Amino acid sequence: MDLWPYRWDHLLRYRYIETISLWEGRLTTGHLTRCFGIGRQQASKDINFYLREIAPGNISYDKYLKGYRPSKDFVPRVTRGTADEYLHLMSRDEQLMGVFESLPLATANVEQLTPPGRDVAPSILRPMIQAARAQKRLEVDYVSLKNPDREGRIIVPHTLVFTGYRWHVRAWCEKNQGFRDFVLSRFRGEAEILDDSQYGEDQDRDWLQRVTISIVPDPRLSSEQQEVIAHDYGMSEGKLRLDTRATLINYQLQLLQLDPLTRQDNPLAQQVVLENQGALSPWLFN
Repeated sequence: MDLWPYRWDHLLRYRYIETISLWEGRLTTGHLTRCFGIGRQQASKDINFYLREIAPGNISYDKYLKGYRPSKDFVPRVTRGTADEYLHLMSRDEQLMGVFESLPLATANVEQLTPPGRDVAPSILRPMIQAARAQKRLEVDYVSLKNPDREGRIIVPHTLVFTGYRWHVRAWCEKNQGFRDFVLSRFRGEAEILDDSQYGEDQDRDWLQRVTISIVPDPRLSSEQQEVIAHDYGMSEGKLRLDTRATLINYQLQLLQLDPLTRQDNPLAQQVVLENQGALSPWLFN
């Protein structure tokens, strides 16, 4: 179709129908009324539309369950059908309930650990986003562990990045005459937007460079242990291949708790190793 066939708010509800029915095995109108604040009649209309127009036969009503259950021939239509989609949905609900305790979201049997929040002021983040979208120079004060005193910098931000633990911004730095990563919580004071810059994402070669990280089970483990690890990581042919930007390699390895420059004496401590370290060495932290 030339035009997207569903409104965004409707699509979210259809995805919710598909996710809950597939992974919990039971969907009711109550799921939709609690999550989206709609009436029971609208919830029934959404389920019927999903059944009629999107995925006929995917779910059916079970009078014993008093809800809809997935069929044996269930085929995802508006989701990928992966466990991560359900787990991220539960994670989102947990985060919302952490702020709005009275929200009646169904997140029973799910608990989530989150990294501590980093303090970033609106007076920093707001102009940072504006400068990134307009490719403008930004005057800011920045501190680091090497230089804990405020230092004025002029940067040209292009992308905000969440590494799994904290946020940083990828930006051109006029002082270093190169692209750098700046931790958002280390900016101080207020940021001032200046004029246009010639340096944007298109000039950041390491950012544009795509690389593949290849992870394998530690060969010192037994074949049976390696098989367990391969299954844990969803490896194919004994390898986990992760496509990423060159500048994000180190953060991806940190998420895997993998230090390519340190070899653990006990293979059970790290469990996986970097197979193609030589190919990635130009971008690894020293």
